[in-house]
Amino acid sequence: MGDAVVIEIAGAGTGEDEWAPFLAGLDLPSFTPAPLGTSGLVVVSPHPDDEILGLGGLLSMLDRRITLVAVTDGEASHPGSTVYRPQQLAQLRRGETRAALARLGVEADIVYCGQPDGGIDEDALVDELGRQLTADHWCFVSWRGDGHPDHEVVGRAAGRAVAAAGSRLVEYPIWAWHWAGPGDPRVPWQRARSIALTPETTRAKEAAIATFRTQIHPLGPDPADAAVLPPHVLARFRRPFEVVFV
Repeated sequence: MGDAVVIEIAGAGTGEDEWAPFLAGLDLPSFTPAPLGTSGLVVVSPHPDDEILGLGGLLSMLDRRITLVAVTDGEASHPGSTVYRPQQLAQLRRGETRAALARLGVEADIVYCGQPDGGIDEDALVDELGRQLTADHWCFVSWRGDGHPDHEVVGRAAGRAVAAAGSRLVEYPIWAWHWAGPGDPRVPWQRARSIALTPETTRAKEAAIATFRTQIHPLGPDPADAAVLPPHVLARFRRPFEVVFV
């Protein structure tokens, strides 16, 4: 299938001080759990934490069981780590996901695909999602234009599986908040919708994010063990709302 678009994700990226006034001025239409009705919900996550960063608030507002498709175990987050081997990181990150869902009060059937972090087989993922989706499902997945190759492959695979099953697709951006800027024409703002979070929901999401200790704290003093999600990155996911593309 088509190659993922790789956008350099480096430096501090676009700060929340730039995003906040722009997003407030957009006056985005709302997306609420109401349209989901009693449909089945499949949430697809390229790496442990993506679904919490992008959708943790929405997930905390749901009152039903979901299916979480964990595509990889995120074992390549620290390729040169002096503290953990990839297999150890994989196990830790699985545990962090389960803890995060518990903090949100979400019950989930987790489908572990075990695909390699950084080497996802798109066709195999389409097949797996085809086993999870029906016409009565909504599928939430990382945006296919997110700039991170894994996120784009996963988003593209979900789009294919949804088209075949007749499901409904909703995409959530993660790294676009880093490399894009206000009004960036590469971002489909016309498809953007805002999910308002209550103070209680915001606190639950914050607690869920805090469970990902391998990502928000250094694993050790070596530069290879630096935090993947430092405070300036997390600030984009601590808003009192979430943004999805429909």
